[in-house]
Amino acid sequence: MEILNRPDSSTLERLHGLKRELIMLRRYLWPTREVINQLLRDHDDLFTPDTRMWMRDVYDHTVQIMDLVESYRDMAASLLDIYLSSMSHRLNESMRTLTIIATVFMPLTFIVGVYGMNFEHPTSPFAMPELGWYWGYPMVWGVMIAVAIGMVVWFKRRRWF
Repeated sequence: MEILNRPDSSTLERLHGLKRELIMLRRYLWPTREVINQLLRDHDDLFTPDTRMWMRDVYDHTVQIMDLVESYRDMAASLLDIYLSSMSHRLNESMRTLTIIATVFMPLTFIVGVYGMNFEHPTSPFAMPELGWYWGYPMVWGVMIAVAIGMVVWFKRRRWF
């Protein structure tokens, strides 16, 4: 079904157009039904028995068509709901992916931000001694990779992807 597989704006426009046409058709049929009913009820003496039978048949067909139009209108409304649900589901999937990416990179951004300050002062107790270490740079990379892998594993255990 196109609505579930590839929902797009043209599908929405077609659904709205179909629903609008069905509403217009119902508006046109309603007075027709009323006129035929009133003719049969109030002016029965104007018709021959064959014409009366034909008018009843026309009335029955009009009622059936109105019921059919109403059913199609309900189906169009249901399809519109399915379309909106499908679009909402696609949006939720996109938001989940973006949330995972942002959550994985948030602690990495914090680590990079802290080490981007380059506090290297020999007399300060708050300096970053690891900036002078031989393995300081690879250690920071190792911590960042471990944090990223840990976040991905955590998301997999929670079945986010």
